[in-house]
Amino acid sequence: MQQQIKLKVDLRSSTGKGVSRKLRAAGLIPGVVYGRDTEPVPVSVVPKELQTAISGEGGINNLITLQCSGHLDQALVIIADMQRDPVKGTVRHVDMQRISMKDKIKVNVPVVVVGTAIGVKEGGLLDLDAHTLHIECLPDQIPENIEIDVTNLQIGQTVHLQDITLPEGIKCLDKPTNPLVSILGRAKTAAAEDETEEAAAEEE
Repeated sequence: MQQQIKLKVDLRSSTGKGVSRKLRAAGLIPGVVYGRDTEPVPVSVVPKELQTAISGEGGINNLITLQCSGHLDQALVIIADMQRDPVKGTVRHVDMQRISMKDKIKVNVPVVVVGTAIGVKEGGLLDLDAHTLHIECLPDQIPENIEIDVTNLQIGQTVHLQDITLPEGIKCLDKPTNPLVSILGRAKTAAAEDETEEAAAEEE
């Protein structure tokens, strides 16, 4: 179950690029709260407080209770999207989706590899094909991550989505045949490198 965090936001009456620029210049992040069959509501939030709200093991999937002076007070939300500056990496805009503990939502959760594969011990290389899974579940069932035990995985073998058992109440929306993690043979990798080196030598 994800952490439930409180986040203070301020309602704003005006929108637009000019307003957003002024907010950022003042050290604030413009955002919007939408969902639950209501009109989108523009808000602003302090960067440090937003970072605190999405920190910890739950990360961006933390359940957040808003605190503000308007009708959004005590509204339950989840971070739906964050736009970042491509150079600085700072958050430029945040989208928050209103949710209900009784309704299922769709989120992405990280994939975590557990154990050391037999194939790795024999000299193979572990290749993580999927870093996240797109799932659907109730808010209080969101897992911090999806673990994949690779202990018995040998060189040349792959774990597909259909091969793992998901926690109760979790439905994955990705294709069942999607590869999640593979063990590659080092010999094949070395051979490919040799072919590349030979090709480069011929060009010279």
